Amino acid sequence: MGLDKILSISGKPGLYKIVTQTRTGAVVESLIDKKRLTVGAHSNISVLSEIAIYTLTEEVPLRDVLKTIKDKEGGQLTSISHKDGKDVLEEYFFNVLPDYDEDRVYPSDIKKVVQWYNLLQKNDLLHTFDTEEEADISEEE
Repeated sequence: MGLDKILSISGKPGLYKIVTQTRTGAVVESLIDKKRLTVGAHSNISVLSEIAIYTLTEEVPLRDVLKTIKDKEGGQLTSISHKDGKDVLEEYFFNVLPDYDEDRVYPSDIKKVVQWYNLLQKNDLLHTFDTEEEADISEEE
């Protein structure tokens, strides 16, 4: 399952995977507690595959940032928590993405990225990055 099936829903904690789409929205399942709920088209939904992080030169897709964290952590959970202080989060993120734009990437954004990475890692959804990249490369050829 790729990041195109994982959602962040404004006002709701954690991440959700799409179970099925309906005429008026979608049925999603929480990655935290596995509870299902229906979200309507009026909900503020962000698909993780469409999120990017600002750097000083370009926007880096969230997939690339998560892959960098995965490589840095050796495929394990992060060495910090999303509940750590602003300075700890910013220092960690600077090690992950040295040229991120500190004016446009807020500590709350860094908290989300760290929390999302840990949720995806706990649910074994990060192993798909390698197969997705291979599929992308073969499509380009």
